Amino acid sequence: MEDSDSVATLIDSTTSKIQQLQKAFAELESYRAVTLNLKWKDLEEHFHGLEKSLKRRFDELEDQEKQFENKTRKAREILEQRQAAVYAKEQATLQGLQEKRDAAVFDIMNAREKHRKVSSSEFPIVSNKGNGALCVEVKPVDVVSFAAKGKVGEVELSPEIENVELSYPDLVKLCKEMDAAGLHKFISDNRKNLAAVREEIPHALRAAPNAACLVLDSLEGFYCTEVSNQDVKKDANLLGLRRTCIMLMECLCDFLRNSYCVSNVISEDIKDRAKTVAEEWKPRLDTLDMDASNGNSLEAHAFLQLLASFGIASGFNEEELSRLIPMVSRRRQTADLCRYLGLSEKMPGVIEVLVNSGRQIDAVNLAFAFDLTEQFSPIPLLKSYLKDARKTSSPVKNVNSSPTAQIDVNERELIALKAVIKCIEDHKLYEQYPLEPLQKRVIQLEKAKADKKRVTEATKPQPKRPRANSAGYGPRVTNFPSDKTSYARVADRYPPQYVYDRSYMYPGPTDNHCPPLMASATYNISPNPANYFGNAYQYQATYLH
Repeated sequence: MEDSDSVATLIDSTTSKIQQLQKAFAELESYRAVTLNLKWKDLEEHFHGLEKSLKRRFDELEDQEKQFENKTRKAREILEQRQAAVYAKEQATLQGLQEKRDAAVFDIMNAREKHRKVSSSEFPIVSNKGNGALCVEVKPVDVVSFAAKGKVGEVELSPEIENVELSYPDLVKLCKEMDAAGLHKFISDNRKNLAAVREEIPHALRAAPNAACLVLDSLEGFYCTEVSNQDVKKDANLLGLRRTCIMLMECLCDFLRNSYCVSNVISEDIKDRAKTVAEEWKPRLDTLDMDASNGNSLEAHAFLQLLASFGIASGFNEEELSRLIPMVSRRRQTADLCRYLGLSEKMPGVIEVLVNSGRQIDAVNLAFAFDLTEQFSPIPLLKSYLKDARKTSSPVKNVNSSPTAQIDVNERELIALKAVIKCIEDHKLYEQYPLEPLQKRVIQLEKAKADKKRVTEATKPQPKRPRANSAGYGPRVTNFPSDKTSYARVADRYPPQYVYDRSYMYPGPTDNHCPPLMASATYNISPNPANYFGNAYQYQATYLH
């Protein structure tokens, strides 16, 4: 505003300046010695034109300034109105949430009070309705006589008992009979429907007189003394047994989470037994290699799950437990395990270990699970992981490097790219880390992989196919001398692993075929050739889940 006033004052003083200039011009003309080609009238018109132009521009600027001030004032008024509306909505929402919260608390208190009255005279049991479907029902029971038998600590009291139809009656029967070995066999036999079985186990545990004892008994044989540490990964049956043990402990954890009185479900003697098992397992973990497990150690997972399911983690050192987390960082249950074990405060150190060991993907997943993304930014970690993979998979400069080595390094980069893409999709990081360049690189590597595979297969020597006719399989021989009595070295041409049930001979001796002595080479084939590889080694379908 001060600048505009000063400009207006200068414009007003223009007339006096022009008058002064006129006097000076007249005085200059009074000297005859100086001759001027300009007339005062021309100068006066020029300066008056400049004055009018300046005034016009000044007036335009003032109008624009007034318009801008009006727009600013209106925008402020609209903003204040919107802020007031948002504040009113916030207050209304908070009031509605408070009312819903009060109503929910009131309903919970009423339900608990009602349950206290019902639980003194009712107990849930599993019954068969006769149509093959099992359901959990509520039946009255004499609590006093039941307590006299010492089994009150094994009762599950649920605030809301609903009928749950189960598809596997045998599963409930095994739990009711406390048959741990039968439970293992049932899960192994139904491994094709493992997901459905996994969902029904927590409900079936309701029928068990002591669910915690049943699960604890199922852990027997987890460490088989007959199998060495080197042969564990090769023993498919032992791996399947260990996975089943972990699954049963997880189901027990779900069962306890839905129970009303957790302290009554697991008695102190069961906890003492679980502590004994944990102390027996713990020294075996000292021999495990964190890098060799690659974040997927069944032994470490089973130990941590044992502590979490039976609530005995307080008897072990938190620092030692946190050192085991990197051994199970790839398993989906890791975050829940850490919460159950009370290791949430140790997670920054665990994530730091994962980052330093080159397992940034696991570090990102745990950072999201525990809200540590500000301390451990996901995008730089993913880029660092991909950069390390590309360094490892950079083309080998050595002339003697084999094509197989190049295929291996490309495969490592391809695996790293897919892991990064999945991590971006899981945590919705599309804006921070676009997928298009990564997907193009994946397509490029997969195409190169397919091309190299075709080239490798084309260079392999093709096996000769035997000639088939009505007489059976046999070599084609021409110009065979009639005085020969047998075909030489049949076994060299057909190794003994190719065996057939029937023996074959040619119909009769001819000039161009071998005589009947060829029948001495007999062949037998297994009735189930699907279980054989080309190298004649038989394999057996393993139990894995």
